[in-house]
Amino acid sequence: MFNQTQYTQDRDFTEASSAGRGGANAALRWCSILLAALALSGCATLHDSHLFVKEPERADRFVLPDDETDVVGDVQVVVARYEDTLPDFARRYGLGHDEIIAANPGVDPWLPGDGTRVVLPTQYVLPNAPREGVVVNLATLRLFYFPKREEGEPQVVVTHPIGIGREGWRTPLGQMRIIQKTENPTWTPPASIRRERAQRGEQLPGVVAAGPDNPLGAHAMRLSRPQYLLHGTNKPFGIGMRVSHGCIQLYPEDIERLFAEVPIGTKVTVVNQPYLVGSRAGEVYLEAHAPLAEDEKRWKGSLKPMEKAIEAETADGPGIVDWEKAREVALGARGFPLPISPGSPGLEDVVARARRVPRIPPWAEVEGGET
Repeated sequence: MFNQTQYTQDRDFTEASSAGRGGANAALRWCSILLAALALSGCATLHDSHLFVKEPERADRFVLPDDETDVVGDVQVVVARYEDTLPDFARRYGLGHDEIIAANPGVDPWLPGDGTRVVLPTQYVLPNAPREGVVVNLATLRLFYFPKREEGEPQVVVTHPIGIGREGWRTPLGQMRIIQKTENPTWTPPASIRRERAQRGEQLPGVVAAGPDNPLGAHAMRLSRPQYLLHGTNKPFGIGMRVSHGCIQLYPEDIERLFAEVPIGTKVTVVNQPYLVGSRAGEVYLEAHAPLAEDEKRWKGSLKPMEKAIEAETADGPGIVDWEKAREVALGARGFPLPISPGSPGLEDVVARARRVPRIPPWAEVEGGET
Protein backbone atom coordinates (compact mmCIF):
# COMPACT_ATOMS: atom_id res chain seq x y z
CA MET A 1 0.00 0.00 0.00
CA PHE A 2 1.01 3.64 -0.39
CA ASN A 3 3.63 4.72 2.14
CA GLN A 4 2.92 8.34 3.09
CA THR A 5 6.26 8.77 4.89
CA GLN A 6 8.29 7.73 1.86
CA TYR A 7 6.21 9.92 -0.43
CA THR A 8 6.55 12.97 1.80
CA GLN A 9 10.31 12.54 1.99
CA ASP A 10 10.49 12.46 -1.79
CA ARG A 11 8.57 15.72 -2.26
CA ASP A 12 10.33 18.97 -3.02
CA PHE A 13 11.52 20.40 0.27
CA THR A 14 9.92 23.73 -0.63
CA GLU A 15 6.49 22.06 -0.50
CA ALA A 16 7.15 21.03 3.09
CA SER A 17 7.62 24.65 4.10
CA SER A 18 3.91 25.46 4.19
CA ALA A 19 3.83 24.80 7.96
CA GLY A 20 5.02 28.32 8.70
CA ARG A 21 6.55 31.51 7.40
CA GLY A 22 9.84 30.88 9.13
CA GLY A 23 10.11 27.46 7.54
CA ALA A 24 9.39 28.98 4.15
CA ASN A 25 12.11 31.61 4.55
CA ALA A 26 14.59 28.97 5.66
CA ALA A 27 13.75 26.81 2.68
CA LEU A 28 14.16 29.74 0.30
CA ARG A 29 17.53 30.65 1.82
CA TRP A 30 18.68 27.04 1.50
CA CYS A 31 17.43 26.93 -2.09
CA SER A 32 19.40 30.07 -2.98
CA ILE A 33 22.57 28.67 -1.43
CA LEU A 34 22.12 25.36 -3.23
CA LEU A 35 21.56 26.96 -6.64
CA ALA A 36 24.48 29.32 -6.17
CA ALA A 37 26.76 26.42 -5.27
CA LEU A 38 25.61 24.47 -8.30
CA ALA A 39 26.14 27.43 -10.59
CA LEU A 40 29.67 27.97 -9.25
CA SER A 41 30.47 24.30 -9.75
CA GLY A 42 29.19 24.36 -13.33
CA CYS A 43 26.50 21.80 -12.50
CA ALA A 44 23.42 23.97 -12.89
CA THR A 45 21.85 24.08 -16.34
CA LEU A 46 18.98 26.10 -17.72
CA HIS A 47 16.84 23.05 -18.43
CA ASP A 48 17.76 20.87 -15.45
CA SER A 49 14.34 20.16 -13.93
CA HIS A 50 15.58 17.31 -11.77
CA LEU A 51 16.55 19.39 -8.73
CA PHE A 52 12.93 19.53 -7.60
CA VAL A 53 10.39 16.76 -7.14
CA LYS A 54 7.05 17.73 -8.66
CA GLU A 55 3.54 16.36 -8.54
CA PRO A 56 3.41 13.38 -10.94
CA GLU A 57 1.02 13.17 -13.86
CA ARG A 58 -1.21 10.12 -14.17
CA ALA A 59 -0.53 8.33 -17.42
CA ASP A 60 -3.43 5.90 -17.68
CA ARG A 61 -6.31 8.18 -18.70
CA PHE A 62 -6.26 11.18 -21.03
CA VAL A 63 -8.87 13.57 -22.38
CA LEU A 64 -8.22 14.27 -26.07
CA PRO A 65 -8.83 17.97 -26.82
CA ASP A 66 -9.71 17.18 -30.44
CA ASP A 67 -9.84 14.31 -32.92
CA GLU A 68 -6.43 15.25 -34.34
CA THR A 69 -4.58 14.67 -31.06
CA ASP A 70 -2.32 11.65 -31.36
CA VAL A 71 0.41 12.27 -28.74
CA VAL A 72 -0.63 12.04 -25.08
CA GLY A 73 1.19 12.26 -21.76
CA ASP A 74 4.72 13.42 -20.97
CA VAL A 75 8.01 11.74 -20.21
CA GLN A 76 8.85 11.86 -16.48
CA VAL A 77 11.91 10.90 -14.46
CA VAL A 78 12.45 9.53 -10.98
CA VAL A 79 15.60 9.20 -8.88
CA ALA A 80 16.09 5.71 -7.48
CA ARG A 81 17.00 4.73 -3.94
CA TYR A 82 19.16 1.72 -3.20
CA GLU A 83 16.13 -0.55 -2.61
CA ASP A 84 14.30 0.29 -5.86
CA THR A 85 14.14 -1.81 -9.02
CA LEU A 86 12.93 -0.89 -12.50
CA PRO A 87 9.96 -3.32 -12.18
CA ASP A 88 9.02 -1.46 -8.97
CA PHE A 89 8.79 1.82 -10.88
CA ALA A 90 6.95 0.13 -13.74
CA ARG A 91 4.22 -1.19 -11.44
CA ARG A 92 3.85 2.09 -9.57
CA TYR A 93 3.56 4.17 -12.73
CA GLY A 94 1.47 1.83 -14.90
CA LEU A 95 4.30 0.67 -17.16
CA GLY A 96 5.30 -2.74 -18.43
CA HIS A 97 8.57 -4.60 -17.90
CA ASP A 98 9.97 -4.22 -21.42
CA GLU A 99 8.84 -0.57 -21.62
CA ILE A 100 10.89 0.59 -18.68
CA ILE A 101 13.90 -1.54 -19.65
CA ALA A 102 13.95 -0.10 -23.19
CA ALA A 103 13.68 3.47 -21.87
CA ASN A 104 16.72 2.95 -19.60
CA PRO A 105 19.43 1.09 -21.54
CA GLY A 106 22.51 0.40 -19.47
CA VAL A 107 20.62 0.57 -16.16
CA ASP A 108 20.57 -2.68 -14.18
CA PRO A 109 16.85 -3.55 -13.83
CA TRP A 110 17.32 -5.11 -10.39
CA LEU A 111 20.05 -2.84 -9.01
CA PRO A 112 19.70 0.56 -10.67
CA GLY A 113 21.67 2.11 -7.81
CA ASP A 114 21.03 4.86 -5.30
CA GLY A 115 20.73 8.23 -7.05
CA THR A 116 20.28 6.78 -10.54
CA ARG A 117 17.96 8.81 -12.75
CA VAL A 118 15.27 6.53 -14.23
CA VAL A 119 13.21 7.57 -17.25
CA LEU A 120 9.48 6.84 -17.03
CA PRO A 121 8.16 6.47 -20.62
CA THR A 122 4.70 7.84 -19.78
CA GLN A 123 4.11 9.48 -23.14
CA TYR A 124 2.48 7.67 -26.05
CA VAL A 125 1.59 8.04 -29.70
CA LEU A 126 -1.88 6.58 -30.18
CA PRO A 127 -2.07 3.57 -32.52
CA ASN A 128 -3.03 4.10 -36.15
CA ALA A 129 -6.45 2.45 -35.79
CA PRO A 130 -10.10 3.48 -35.38
CA ARG A 131 -10.64 5.12 -31.98
CA GLU A 132 -13.37 2.78 -30.93
CA GLY A 133 -13.48 0.21 -28.17
CA VAL A 134 -10.25 -1.56 -27.25
CA VAL A 135 -7.13 -1.24 -29.42
CA VAL A 136 -4.21 -3.55 -28.63
CA ASN A 137 -0.77 -2.84 -30.09
CA LEU A 138 1.33 -5.99 -29.84
CA ALA A 139 4.60 -4.26 -30.72
CA THR A 140 4.27 -1.75 -27.88
CA LEU A 141 2.79 -4.25 -25.40
CA ARG A 142 0.06 -1.75 -24.61
CA LEU A 143 -3.73 -1.55 -24.67
CA PHE A 144 -5.81 1.56 -25.39
CA TYR A 145 -9.51 1.81 -24.57
CA PHE A 146 -11.67 4.48 -26.18
CA PRO A 147 -14.98 4.62 -24.26
CA LYS A 148 -18.07 5.58 -26.21
CA ARG A 149 -18.50 9.33 -25.83
CA GLU A 150 -21.63 11.39 -25.53
CA GLU A 151 -22.39 13.90 -28.27
CA GLY A 152 -20.44 17.10 -27.73
CA GLU A 153 -18.10 15.48 -25.19
CA PRO A 154 -14.34 15.04 -25.80
CA GLN A 155 -12.93 11.59 -26.44
CA VAL A 156 -11.20 9.89 -23.51
CA VAL A 157 -8.52 7.24 -23.87
CA VAL A 158 -7.46 4.78 -21.17
CA THR A 159 -4.18 2.90 -21.54
CA HIS A 160 -2.54 -0.02 -19.71
CA PRO A 161 0.53 -2.22 -20.23
CA ILE A 162 -0.14 -5.82 -21.23
CA GLY A 163 1.46 -9.23 -21.55
CA ILE A 164 0.91 -11.00 -24.88
CA GLY A 165 1.51 -14.33 -26.59
CA ARG A 166 5.11 -15.45 -26.77
CA GLU A 167 6.81 -16.58 -29.97
CA GLY A 168 5.00 -19.64 -31.27
CA TRP A 169 1.82 -18.64 -29.40
CA ARG A 170 1.29 -15.26 -31.04
CA THR A 171 -1.75 -13.18 -30.12
CA PRO A 172 -3.87 -12.95 -33.30
CA LEU A 173 -4.23 -9.73 -35.26
CA GLY A 174 -7.54 -8.37 -36.48
CA GLN A 175 -10.94 -7.48 -35.11
CA MET A 176 -12.88 -9.26 -32.39
CA ARG A 177 -15.50 -8.44 -29.78
CA ILE A 178 -15.90 -9.07 -26.07
CA ILE A 179 -18.58 -11.74 -25.71
CA GLN A 180 -18.39 -12.66 -22.02
CA LYS A 181 -17.21 -11.24 -18.69
CA THR A 182 -16.45 -13.43 -15.67
CA GLU A 183 -15.34 -12.59 -12.14
CA ASN A 184 -13.23 -15.18 -10.31
CA PRO A 185 -13.03 -17.39 -13.40
CA THR A 186 -11.98 -21.02 -13.42
CA TRP A 187 -9.42 -22.07 -16.02
CA THR A 188 -9.76 -25.12 -18.22
CA PRO A 189 -6.29 -25.64 -19.73
CA PRO A 190 -6.52 -26.59 -23.42
CA ALA A 191 -4.92 -29.84 -24.53
CA SER A 192 -2.04 -28.00 -26.23
CA ILE A 193 -1.00 -26.32 -22.97
CA ARG A 194 -1.38 -29.52 -20.98
CA ARG A 195 0.89 -31.31 -23.46
CA GLU A 196 3.45 -28.52 -23.24
CA ARG A 197 3.49 -28.68 -19.44
CA ALA A 198 3.67 -32.49 -19.50
CA GLN A 199 6.84 -32.25 -21.61
CA ARG A 200 8.33 -30.21 -18.77
CA GLY A 201 7.26 -32.79 -16.21
CA GLU A 202 4.30 -30.77 -14.92
CA GLN A 203 0.78 -32.14 -14.66
CA LEU A 204 -2.06 -29.65 -14.96
CA PRO A 205 -5.50 -30.49 -13.59
CA GLY A 206 -8.47 -30.56 -15.95
CA VAL A 207 -9.85 -27.43 -14.27
CA VAL A 208 -7.99 -24.84 -12.17
CA ALA A 209 -10.27 -23.31 -9.54
CA ALA A 210 -10.52 -19.57 -8.96
CA GLY A 211 -7.93 -18.31 -6.51
CA PRO A 212 -4.26 -17.41 -6.18
CA ASP A 213 -3.08 -20.36 -8.31
CA ASN A 214 -5.28 -19.42 -11.26
CA PRO A 215 -3.27 -17.72 -14.04
CA LEU A 216 -6.38 -15.83 -15.22
CA GLY A 217 -6.46 -13.79 -12.03
CA ALA A 218 -9.76 -12.46 -10.68
CA HIS A 219 -11.26 -11.06 -13.91
CA ALA A 220 -11.57 -12.38 -17.47
CA MET A 221 -13.23 -11.09 -20.65
CA ARG A 222 -13.67 -13.64 -23.43
CA LEU A 223 -13.16 -12.57 -27.04
CA SER A 224 -15.14 -13.65 -30.09
CA ARG A 225 -12.23 -15.94 -30.89
CA PRO A 226 -13.22 -17.88 -27.79
CA GLN A 227 -9.84 -19.43 -27.02
CA TYR A 228 -8.49 -15.91 -26.36
CA LEU A 229 -9.21 -13.68 -23.36
CA LEU A 230 -8.36 -10.35 -21.82
CA HIS A 231 -7.60 -11.28 -18.22
CA GLY A 232 -5.67 -10.59 -15.06
CA THR A 233 -2.78 -12.64 -13.77
CA ASN A 234 -1.35 -14.25 -10.65
CA LYS A 235 2.16 -13.33 -11.88
CA PRO A 236 2.10 -9.56 -12.41
CA PHE A 237 5.86 -9.33 -12.98
CA GLY A 238 5.19 -10.74 -16.48
CA ILE A 239 3.15 -7.73 -17.60
CA GLY A 240 4.93 -5.91 -20.39
CA MET A 241 6.48 -9.10 -21.77
CA ARG A 242 5.62 -11.93 -24.16
CA VAL A 243 4.63 -14.52 -21.59
CA SER A 244 1.21 -15.90 -22.50
CA HIS A 245 -0.18 -18.59 -24.79
CA GLY A 246 -1.89 -15.89 -26.86
CA CYS A 247 -4.16 -14.23 -24.30
CA ILE A 248 -3.81 -10.57 -23.32
CA GLN A 249 -2.87 -10.11 -19.65
CA LEU A 250 -3.10 -7.03 -17.45
CA TYR A 251 -2.03 -6.06 -13.94
CA PRO A 252 -4.74 -7.10 -11.43
CA GLU A 253 -5.58 -3.49 -10.59
CA ASP A 254 -5.86 -2.55 -14.29
CA ILE A 255 -8.09 -5.44 -15.35
CA GLU A 256 -10.37 -4.74 -12.37
CA ARG A 257 -11.01 -1.18 -13.58
CA LEU A 258 -11.25 -2.18 -17.24
CA PHE A 259 -13.64 -5.02 -16.40
CA ALA A 260 -15.99 -2.55 -14.69
CA GLU A 261 -15.88 -0.07 -17.57
CA VAL A 262 -15.90 -2.15 -20.77
CA PRO A 263 -19.31 -3.54 -21.78
CA ILE A 264 -20.00 -6.84 -23.51
CA GLY A 265 -20.05 -6.31 -27.27
CA THR A 266 -17.11 -3.89 -27.22
CA LYS A 267 -14.98 -4.02 -30.35
CA VAL A 268 -11.37 -5.20 -29.90
CA THR A 269 -8.81 -4.36 -32.61
CA VAL A 270 -5.35 -5.95 -32.44
CA VAL A 271 -2.56 -4.28 -34.46
CA ASN A 272 1.21 -4.65 -34.69
CA GLN A 273 2.81 -1.20 -35.05
CA PRO A 274 6.37 -0.81 -33.72
CA TYR A 275 6.74 2.63 -35.35
CA LEU A 276 4.14 5.25 -34.40
CA VAL A 277 4.11 8.77 -35.79
CA GLY A 278 2.22 11.76 -34.40
CA SER A 279 2.50 15.50 -33.92
CA ARG A 280 2.25 17.93 -31.03
CA ALA A 281 2.76 21.69 -30.96
CA GLY A 282 4.07 21.71 -34.52
CA GLU A 283 6.65 18.96 -33.93
CA VAL A 284 6.56 15.52 -35.56
CA TYR A 285 7.21 12.66 -33.11
CA LEU A 286 8.36 9.10 -33.69
CA GLU A 287 7.78 6.40 -31.07
CA ALA A 288 9.99 3.42 -31.93
CA HIS A 289 9.97 -0.06 -30.41
CA ALA A 290 12.03 -3.14 -31.16
CA PRO A 291 9.95 -5.25 -33.57
CA LEU A 292 8.57 -8.58 -32.37
CA ALA A 293 11.07 -11.40 -32.82
CA GLU A 294 9.18 -12.86 -35.79
CA ASP A 295 9.15 -9.49 -37.57
CA GLU A 296 12.79 -8.82 -36.78
CA LYS A 297 13.76 -12.04 -38.55
CA ARG A 298 11.60 -11.13 -41.53
CA TRP A 299 12.69 -7.50 -41.82
CA LYS A 300 16.40 -8.30 -41.29
CA GLY A 301 17.19 -4.90 -39.82
CA SER A 302 15.40 -2.91 -42.54
CA LEU A 303 13.98 0.47 -41.53
CA LYS A 304 11.47 0.47 -44.40
CA PRO A 305 8.54 -0.08 -42.00
CA MET A 306 9.60 3.05 -40.09
CA GLU A 307 9.91 5.07 -43.30
CA LYS A 308 6.47 3.92 -44.46
CA ALA A 309 4.92 4.89 -41.12
CA ILE A 310 6.37 8.41 -41.35
CA GLU A 311 5.38 8.86 -44.98
CA ALA A 312 1.83 7.72 -44.24
CA GLU A 313 1.41 10.27 -41.46
CA THR A 314 3.27 13.25 -42.94
CA ALA A 315 3.06 12.72 -46.72
CA ASP A 316 6.80 13.48 -46.48
CA GLY A 317 6.28 17.22 -46.83
CA PRO A 318 9.45 19.30 -47.36
CA GLY A 319 11.22 20.21 -44.14
CA ILE A 320 8.84 18.23 -41.95
CA VAL A 321 11.15 15.37 -40.96
CA ASP A 322 14.85 15.15 -40.22
CA TRP A 323 15.43 11.65 -41.60
CA GLU A 324 18.78 11.25 -39.89
CA LYS A 325 17.06 11.92 -36.55
CA ALA A 326 14.27 9.51 -37.45
CA ARG A 327 16.73 6.70 -38.17
CA GLU A 328 18.56 7.42 -34.91
CA VAL A 329 15.28 7.21 -32.97
CA ALA A 330 14.28 4.00 -34.77
CA LEU A 331 17.61 2.31 -34.08
CA GLY A 332 17.56 3.44 -30.43
CA ALA A 333 14.05 2.00 -29.94
CA ARG A 334 13.58 3.72 -26.56
CA GLY A 335 9.82 3.12 -26.68
CA PHE A 336 8.64 6.69 -26.06
CA PRO A 337 8.00 9.53 -28.55
CA LEU A 338 10.92 11.68 -29.60
CA PRO A 339 10.72 14.71 -31.91
CA ILE A 340 12.11 14.23 -35.42
CA SER A 341 11.41 17.66 -36.92
CA PRO A 342 14.42 19.65 -38.14
CA GLY A 343 15.99 21.55 -35.24
CA SER A 344 13.93 19.73 -32.61
CA PRO A 345 15.53 18.73 -29.26
CA GLY A 346 17.39 15.44 -29.05
CA LEU A 347 17.02 12.60 -26.56
CA GLU A 348 19.27 14.15 -23.90
CA ASP A 349 17.37 17.45 -23.99
CA VAL A 350 14.00 15.69 -23.80
CA VAL A 351 15.09 13.77 -20.71
CA ALA A 352 16.75 16.82 -19.14
CA ARG A 353 13.51 18.79 -19.44
CA ALA A 354 11.31 16.00 -18.08
CA ARG A 355 9.73 16.60 -14.69
CA ARG A 356 11.17 14.74 -11.73
CA VAL A 357 8.46 12.92 -9.79
CA PRO A 358 8.33 10.99 -6.49
CA ARG A 359 9.48 7.38 -6.29
CA ILE A 360 5.98 6.38 -5.18
CA PRO A 361 3.05 8.34 -6.63
CA PRO A 362 0.04 9.04 -4.40
CA TRP A 363 -2.21 6.70 -6.40
CA ALA A 364 0.11 3.66 -6.26
CA GLU A 365 -1.80 0.57 -5.14
CA VAL A 366 1.30 -1.63 -5.08
CA GLU A 367 4.82 -0.48 -4.24
CA GLY A 368 6.78 -3.33 -5.77
CA GLY A 369 6.90 -4.99 -9.18
CA GLU A 370 6.39 -8.55 -7.96
CA THR A 371 3.81 -8.14 -5.21
